[in-house]
Amino acid sequence: MISIAYLLEVLKLTLAGIIVFFTAWYFIRDYLDSRLNLNVLELKRENIRHILPLRLQAYERTILFLERINPANMLIRLHNPGMSAREMQGIIVSDIRAEYQHNVSQQIYVNGSTWNVVRKIKDDTISIVNSAVNALPEDASAGDLSKSILMHLSQIETDNPYDTALEIVKQDLRSLY
Repeated sequence: MISIAYLLEVLKLTLAGIIVFFTAWYFIRDYLDSRLNLNVLELKRENIRHILPLRLQAYERTILFLERINPANMLIRLHNPGMSAREMQGIIVSDIRAEYQHNVSQQIYVNGSTWNVVRKIKDDTISIVNSAVNALPEDASAGDLSKSILMHLSQIETDNPYDTALEIVKQDLRSLY
């Protein structure tokens, strides 16, 4: 049979082992936590070093997209004096959609609400072009369409939507720093 003295000795050793374990854990825990935090910080630093340039490029391309679909810039770039308004509409809408498809992958790196503004500007621009061409007579020229679009934009009572969208993208970009 096991003696009481033996059980007390086992209990003392077990209790001493538990005390040593928790004492060691108390001192080692801070070290392990700091090492883990250093590893996490290093991973974040490495992530930033690779992702930040991609994000900056995405914002750059998003701003370029907004500038290219701004009718004030787009109409000058795409205008061909010999075209009809309907031909010009097709070229404009095709150009906007192609530009958007070329830049759609940038939404991965751009804030979601900012990308929604970019998509809305794209859709609104196509809508303005389509409305302008539908308001013109069938024999209207590309110049007539350009004038109609620019007149429509000049009648917007709020701030220029393209400038507002650019400012939203720039604010989002500034939030990275």
